[in-house]
Amino acid sequence: MSDDAKIEMLRAKRLQARQGGGADRVERQHAKGKLTARERIDLLLDRGTFHEIGAFVTHRSTGFDLEDRVFLGDAVVTGWGRIDGRIVYVYAQDFTVFGGSLGEVHAEKIVKLQETAMKSGAPIVGLMDSGGARIQEGVVSLAGFADIFLRNVLASGVIPQISCIMGPCAGGAVYSPALTDFIIMVKGSSHMFITGPQVVKAATREEVSYEELGGAMTHNTLSGVSHLAAESEDDALFLVRELLGYLPSNNLDEPPTVPTTDDPLRTDRALDTIVPDDPGKPYDMKEVIMRLVDDGRFFEILPHWAQSIIVGFARLGERSVGIVAQQPSVLAGVLDIDSSTKGARFVRFCDAFNIPLVVLEDVPGFLPGVDQEHGGIIRHGAKLLYAFAEATVPRITVITRKAYGGAYCVMNSRNLLADLVLAWPTAEIAVMGPEGAVNIIHRRELAEADEPDRLRAKRVQEYRDQFASPYVAAARGYVDDVIEPHQTRPLLIQALNRLQSKRDNLPLKKHGNIPL
Repeated sequence: MSDDAKIEMLRAKRLQARQGGGADRVERQHAKGKLTARERIDLLLDRGTFHEIGAFVTHRSTGFDLEDRVFLGDAVVTGWGRIDGRIVYVYAQDFTVFGGSLGEVHAEKIVKLQETAMKSGAPIVGLMDSGGARIQEGVVSLAGFADIFLRNVLASGVIPQISCIMGPCAGGAVYSPALTDFIIMVKGSSHMFITGPQVVKAATREEVSYEELGGAMTHNTLSGVSHLAAESEDDALFLVRELLGYLPSNNLDEPPTVPTTDDPLRTDRALDTIVPDDPGKPYDMKEVIMRLVDDGRFFEILPHWAQSIIVGFARLGERSVGIVAQQPSVLAGVLDIDSSTKGARFVRFCDAFNIPLVVLEDVPGFLPGVDQEHGGIIRHGAKLLYAFAEATVPRITVITRKAYGGAYCVMNSRNLLADLVLAWPTAEIAVMGPEGAVNIIHRRELAEADEPDRLRAKRVQEYRDQFASPYVAAARGYVDDVIEPHQTRPLLIQALNRLQSKRDNLPLKKHGNIPL
């Protein structure tokens, strides 16, 4: 065969690989409003940077009807490219080939990519669109899933792992995205569940739709499995790009810096009046965040789940930071089972990838109630405490208003080795709220008083002045400084610059035993 003929054969093979399961299947994919695997990769990566690996791989199965159905690439496209100039590894399951089902070779391609990404120290993004395990390959396909799961665990805390659910993801397949750092789902077209609606109906007689059982908003609002919900596939891929912009490539790198014209010395007088005079009145902590961070840009994670706590990424002085904050406008900002878990997971991610933590605290305590106690609020609350206590990245806390009881301790207090604790003049730091404390301490006096309401108001103010004032905590050294709110941004940036070279060592051990 001549050289020209060999080149023509190569081109023909590459064209065949790019056609996936054929024109008819591609058309059916488009008819569902979904992109093909290669179209998704092209949208995700910088233009023209994708380099495919394993384009000519085919399955080895001889059973059932697979012998006569051979497709180059075997239902998954793998390779690497660049996002904003940085190397990223990506695999995209191809639903036009065997419904994107995972078999032996399919799994081998993903595992090879995972191992290469770890060795290279670069993020990996999985675009999921699969019918699950390839039934014709039996236990071999299940072994392939386990091989992928193992690499997910080994890569955890080493490189960022992002899963983008672009279609079905069912059965054992859900555990790979569940083991990654972030999951993004597409409204109306992506679904995740262990067992589908038919099995649920057979087992429990419950009738439920695909969307209700495992749709994007179900997992973004009820289960907390998914971190972000996208309006379309294009939007989902844009979110991946934006998210990666806040993250380092691996656990040995520093997060990327992004130039800004936002003055690091900028102050904002609106912050001086943002906390209401009435301690029972809510305000929007997201507005506080927007006024503090560079260019008012905040990339929130899990915005629809456990909304009494806010977590997400921003930049201060051009550097990435992780924000953890109470939301006083939702349940007064209390910590409950879900918000504790949400916060702990985010804190541990930031610590694993050298992202400093900024905590904005306004917490009245843990949510009381039989359901919370029986649901394990003690165990779940301990997760957040554990996460902060073991974090070695720079950690700064700003107490904007309430910091009561055990919740004060949990939220990155000085005694958990926070590097800097600041308080606004509106801060109240105490074992419990002044009203509750007075009702206990002065119970008899109030019961015998002629004007109990007037006396109660007097005693509440006395308690605030003598015990809950931020200056009491500052006198003990638990608060490093009481600041005017409008000074917060420049002080945070100065502290982060100072702490950039922070080094902290934990006791030597295999690993701790976080209360799961």
